[in-house]
This record gives sequence, structure tokens and C-alpha cells, in this order.
Amino acid sequence: MTEPLLTIDELSVDIVARDRTVHALDSVSLSLAPGEALGIVGESGSGKTMTALGVLGLLPPGGRVTGGRVLFDGTDLAAAPAPVLQDVRGNTVGMVFQDPLTSLNPTMTIGAQVAEPLLLHRPGIGRRAAWARAEEMLGLVGMPRPAERMKAYPHQLSGGMRQRVAIAMALVCEPKLLIADEPTTALDVTTQHQILELVDELRDRLGMALILVTHDLGVIAHRVDRVAVMYAGRIAEQAGVHGLFARPRHRYTEALFAALPERAAERGTALHTIPGLPPALTVRPTGCRFAPRCGFATQECRTAEPALGVGDGDDGSDGSDEGDEGHAFACFHPVPVEPASEAEVVLPEAVPAGDASGARDVLLELDALVKEFPLKGGPFSRGRGTVSAVGGVSLEIRRGETFGMVGESGCGKTTLGRIVAGLERPTGGAVRFEGRDPAELSRTERRAHRRRVQLMFQDSSAAMDPRMRVGEILREPLVIQGVGSRGEQDRLVGELLDAVGLPRGAVQRYPHEFSGGQRQRLGLARALTLSPDLVVADEPVSALDVSVQAQILNLMRELQRERGLTYLFISHDLAVVRHLADTVGVMYLGKLVETGPAERVYARPLHPYTRGLLDTVNVPDPQAALAHAADRAPLRGEAPSAAAPPTGCRFRTRCPVAQEVCATTEPPVSTPDGAGHRVACHFPLTERVGAATG
Repeated sequence: MTEPLLTIDELSVDIVARDRTVHALDSVSLSLAPGEALGIVGESGSGKTMTALGVLGLLPPGGRVTGGRVLFDGTDLAAAPAPVLQDVRGNTVGMVFQDPLTSLNPTMTIGAQVAEPLLLHRPGIGRRAAWARAEEMLGLVGMPRPAERMKAYPHQLSGGMRQRVAIAMALVCEPKLLIADEPTTALDVTTQHQILELVDELRDRLGMALILVTHDLGVIAHRVDRVAVMYAGRIAEQAGVHGLFARPRHRYTEALFAALPERAAERGTALHTIPGLPPALTVRPTGCRFAPRCGFATQECRTAEPALGVGDGDDGSDGSDEGDEGHAFACFHPVPVEPASEAEVVLPEAVPAGDASGARDVLLELDALVKEFPLKGGPFSRGRGTVSAVGGVSLEIRRGETFGMVGESGCGKTTLGRIVAGLERPTGGAVRFEGRDPAELSRTERRAHRRRVQLMFQDSSAAMDPRMRVGEILREPLVIQGVGSRGEQDRLVGELLDAVGLPRGAVQRYPHEFSGGQRQRLGLARALTLSPDLVVADEPVSALDVSVQAQILNLMRELQRERGLTYLFISHDLAVVRHLADTVGVMYLGKLVETGPAERVYARPLHPYTRGLLDTVNVPDPQAALAHAADRAPLRGEAPSAAAPPTGCRFRTRCPVAQEVCATTEPPVSTPDGAGHRVACHFPLTERVGAATG
């Protein structure tokens, strides 16, 4: 047996605040062999990030280790003095943080930041050699034109490029272990794929071990050897990745899998949700920590805490799975080894997802919509061209439907949404709402129109004034529009909180006092304050856990049925859009390249770009991923600059079927398979090749 590179033994961490103590970790034990990849999953607050930070002693203010050991290469880092930890950090253990923009120094160039670990940990290396090695590492992580990027600052790079810089910094000293905390959260599928492929390649090259912290089960299915599922500061289940996905044993793991959008899309039902919220951990819970949210909990679960192990379960098994002797779980009533029939699985009731069939009036029409932004030079220089954010988009959204807009970052999705919401003026073309262009309305009519189109922002926290209480935030649109008396406004606010599942007492609290999922509910409530006809939802669930995401998506669909809402749902998460949308539009570099009924687009994509997007998605099923690996053709390369888009077809520089005509002629829109399925391509994929999403 190989000696473990890292052993976390009964690690406990408390975070002491002024008025309370949070027991963030309680007796967490994990091990990692050299070269092995371990995934840690769970909801927000489960202890994933705290475990990763605890390895390097990077605990938040007030955080302290109250028990246990962290043995790395024979050294107990939990008890090590500061000089020892400083020598380990960035040297033998690299760390990639969730938000690269906040983890990079805005006052230092990229080159200086990548070279800094070498200058700190390799005393014999000179500045010139460190700079050369930093440039080499940037090239290794796939940074285009690394010599130029060395002189750039973090704010001058895209999100994907900043993440590459963070990885280069973590790997420049060739560590034995890389800890990656949500390294691809909120990145589009192609950037995510490139980053994860890069990490895999560098792991193989350097013989490096990996701890991957994420709430994305699709990423876990493809990228790790073993998985630890955490809940409320403890390990709920550990297993090999294939064993866990094939036979989850803990009821919490089963519930997480059931909440995946892919599962609901297969059945055509609403997403399953996990009722309630995780415990606050200010007091150590009695019994099983998942018991208050578990449909199988008994009195034993509420009074005794199950141990993590392969002990006997009430299903008659010994707790271990054939071929996966390391499968351990802490559950008195585990999922049986033999799959239960659908009727035996106790999960929240599934309801029909809805039906977009039938004739409906056109609510919104975009006609050859164009939006260009001027490129500016210095304060005394003239303009230097334009950025083509939206390049002639035409589409229709019918009343009561959900139109899903997908594409990579920078493709123009958000700009299009802001134009629809009236936050940007188009450079050309027209927006027609119920047949009328809002730009042609009188001032009084335009004021009334604004009530009918509302925007739900991606970052609900940044979209709310932190100095205002929730009641003031929700009442503000009513005050501006002069709707009702103060008493009527209070009544409407209370009804909105009821509708989005929040207590009426929330009106006295500030936004920072809510969780991410609760803030997104508040964002939805604010968008509904004026009873709009159309809600533009811009990435509303991109950074949420799968369980919280399921709650928000089900809530949006329920409110759509109750209020007759129409959604323009913007997202880079193809599984979410497949579940929620009736119609899908695919954008690339400002152009709408494919539209059609969601199931048709996903089952039989006609544009090579759409197929590439679908083949890039990480399917949350490791067996399916292996079975379809040969058929998949993930997107490669970087999208061209919108300041100088390619002539003809804008996708031709990355297209596997491009020919000479693609460079000279813009592709026409056609309907090769009918049924409202439209594509802008000279050579549409009339026969489906490969797997879509598994």
C-alpha cells in the first residue's frame, strides 16, 4: 500500500464571532494518495471549502482548529508554526481559489504575480529566470500570447484567462498537491472544459494529487477518482466515483442526485427538492444532521448519530459494495444496494413540468437587432472602432413561454437581455412588445411599459442596496410607480414574500442576512413587484448549489403557471435550460445561430456550434461519459474578438466542417427538419452524430 500523501484525521474547526461560535467542521477524516484526485461535494455551508482551507491553515477570522491532525508528507500542518506553513503554501501545496479576480493583486502585473512564488520559495533563482519560468508556465496553462499577458493586469483579462493565471501561480513551483476550490463556478461550459482538461493534463505531467471542491456533480463525475460527500460539517459518504454514482447509499447523496436538472428532463417533471435548510451549526445537532430533511428518518436518527463506516444497514447488506470496498456512509437507513422501484423511492412529489404546445400570441419580437459599443482609447484620443455585441438578431417570444438563451461568455446574451429590459438602446433594428416599439412610445406610455418588463440579475447580492431593509427594497418599485397607499404596498410586499416562500418577518432584515438562495428568491420577488408580463432572468442560478437551484427553478415555473409569466432565461448551463425552456436560442459572437423547440435542439442539434456545446457538457454519470467519449467532439480554441469578428460565418474559425464559402458569405437561415427548428449554417448537421447530454 502506498503511504498517503495527505491524511486529515478527526479535524474539527470552530469559528468564533462576537456573539456566537460556529462549529464548522466536526471530526472530518480524509486521506489522499500521491497522484490521486479526490472530489468534495455538498451544499453551501457543508464544510467543503473549510476543509480545503483547513489543510493550509487559511481559516477565516475567528477560525481555529479545536481538534485533529492534518498530516502532509509527515508534517502535522494543524500544529505547525507559521514559518512551516509559509514554506508549504504555494510551494509543495498549491491553491486555486473560487474567485480569481479577488485572489489576484490588482496592483501587480500578471508576470510579477506568477513569478512571485518562485522568488519566495526558490532563493537561488534570479528575477530574470523567474520571469522566464513564469512566461513558460502561462504558455503551459494555455494562455494565448503569454509574453504580452505578462505585462497585463488582472482587470484586463477575461474570467477564463484569470483562472488560468491562478492555476499558473499555484503550479509554478510544481507542488505535490493542488487544492482547487470551485475553480469553474460561473464559467461557461467551454471555458470550464478547457480549465479542467488543463488541470488533468498538468496532473499527469507533474504526478500531482488533487482535491477538487465543487457543487457541480457533472464535474465530479468526470474528473476525480474518489468522492467525499459532506453535510453540516461532517462526512456523510465516501466512495469511488463510479460506485457513488451507480449506488449512492446515504439518503442525502440520493437526494442531491435526484435534484439534478438532467434527471427531471428525462422524466419531464419538476425538479425534486430537499425540504428545509442545513443546520446553522451554532449548536452541535443531536442525532443525524440530515434527519430534519430526510423522508426516512426515525426516532433513532433524531437521538443517535450514525458513524461513518461500512457497518450493517437495515437493508440487510454489510454496507460495502462489490468492487468498491471503500464505500462508507453514515446512515441508519441507507439506500438499498439493489435499486428500488420508482414507487419505493420517497422523494418530494413530482409535478408535470408544463407544456408549451398550442398557439400563443407573440409577446416580444426582435427584428434584426444590432448593438455596438465604441472602443475608446486614452482620455485625449478618438474612438478606435466598435465591439459587435449583438449582430442582427431576430426572434419571437410567445406569451407564457420560457425562451432559453445559451452560449459562451461574451456571445451577447446579457447585452440582448439588457436591451429587452430597456437598460441599453439598440444601435439598429427594432424591439417590439405586443407589436409596438418602446422607443416610439410617449413618455407616459414608456413609464407604464417599464412595469411590464422586469430584470432578474445574476448577482442578487450586488443588485440590492445593502443599506436598505428587504421591505424597503420590495416597496421601492411600488413607490416609484405610485402604486397604492402605504398599507396596500405593505400588503403586496407580504403577498410577494408568501409567493417566493420567505417569512413576512424578512421585511425587517438586510440582504446580507440571507443565504444565496434566499437572496435569489428576493430578487425574483422584486422582479414580480409590479406584476410584469415578461421577466428577463440573467444567469439567476449559475452559482447556486444543485438543491437550492432546484428550489428556485421550481418556484419560477410555479409562478409562471400562476401568473401567466413569460421568461427570457439567459444561462450558460445547458442542463438547466433544457429543463426549464420551451424554446432555445443559441448565440455565438453576437449572432443567433440556432433556435427551436428545446427537445429538438438538444436531441438533434443542427449547428456545429450547438453540437460542440452539448458535447462539452460534463454529464453527471461517469459510465455514460466513458461510453460516449469516442463520439463527443468538445469545442476547442478561443472565440475571436467581437471587435474584429470573422467575415462570413463568425464560427468558421472553430468549425470542424467549414469550407471556403463560410469565409465569404454569411450563412442563410433555413429549417432543414421543420417544426420551427431554424439554423444559420451553410452545412447544417442533418444527421445527429455523437451524444448530446447523455
